[in-house]
Amino acid sequence: MSDHNDDCPLCGGKRTNGTTTFTADLGSGVVVVRQVQATLCSQCGEEWIDDATARRLERIVEDARSRGLQVEVAALK
Repeated sequence: MSDHNDDCPLCGGKRTNGTTTFTADLGSGVVVVRQVQATLCSQCGEEWIDDATARRLERIVEDARSRGLQVEVAALK
């Protein structure tokens, strides 16, 4: 029996580990985070991030919002 955990639930393509760029429009500014670890579909391009990464991104966005930045560019490694 094959393991379907690597199949994209949207299109059936293969999911692989990779990186993506996350952006958030705050209305008064923009946050861009590069090199975000994610699971990517090789067919439709859908992206998934894990809960720990999402929490890190939320902290970066909240920090930029609290400092009133118009543009924040960061990288996760």
